[in-house]
Amino acid sequence: MKKKAKSKTDRPRHEEWTVKEHTEVLEFLFKVMPSKSRNAVKGILKRGQVVVNDKSTTQFDDKLKPGDHVQIRERVASSSIKLKGVNILHEDDDIIVIDKESGLLSMGSKQERQMTAYKQLMDYVQSIHPKNRVFIVHRLDRDTSGVMIFARSKMVQQRLQKAWTEAVQERSYVALVEGVVQKNGTITSWLTEDKTYMMHSSPKPNHGQKAITHYKVLKTNRRFTLLKVNLDTGRKNQIRVHMQDLGHPIVGDKKYGSEINTINRLGLHANAIKFKHPVSGKIMKFESETPASFTRGFK
Repeated sequence: MKKKAKSKTDRPRHEEWTVKEHTEVLEFLFKVMPSKSRNAVKGILKRGQVVVNDKSTTQFDDKLKPGDHVQIRERVASSSIKLKGVNILHEDDDIIVIDKESGLLSMGSKQERQMTAYKQLMDYVQSIHPKNRVFIVHRLDRDTSGVMIFARSKMVQQRLQKAWTEAVQERSYVALVEGVVQKNGTITSWLTEDKTYMMHSSPKPNHGQKAITHYKVLKTNRRFTLLKVNLDTGRKNQIRVHMQDLGHPIVGDKKYGSEINTINRLGLHANAIKFKHPVSGKIMKFESETPASFTRGFK
């Protein structure tokens, strides 16, 4: 079963009209959507969201005649594109925000190039128009689920990555860890990676990258603690290695010290991200519900 996800920017799924006079698609759209900017209307058409008589179109000069039925759909892609482990929360001209399931790679590796979030989204946008592309902005580990942002142009990707600290106002995770965490806290250390791709943490500044993780106790029982985790930095495996530092490794994270896996996956979920849109400047927040397996066993 797919997780329910919510967004503060949800739109109605369909808008529709019946054509009254001879005209062209773009001219008609400008007329029936006066509250939207011309660029916004062009973007809707470009993304293939315009459907005339049940057929998607991206052509601004397609002819319309009286009686034609025009719809604006939330998204239109080829019916052959079936997203697996990916739920689209939001898309516009500049970004796509998804909810990724655990077990799915963010992008390709030597072992896996097809079944990744990136590859599926690329197939999805190119089914609308062959020149469409997506670009990686940040990653989640294969076994970490939750909210991710992809850019729809190189410019937007670079803009987000260069201003990531300023643009992202909140990036929170839910972590199920072993043992009883007694109180809230912050971990600061410097992380380095060895030749086996293992991250190591040091309390003293060295040649590594500074990493800051804040954690808050949400629930606890005799065996586990459910934490809310917020990041000041976004280093590779940061939460996982910091929970090991804390003495409470993430459930299912054998790589970083876990000896228990009662949920048959890694107990880490990216549940929310709040950021400034790289083009419009609008503050946006997207959330994904905590997996039920994380909260099972807590009162």
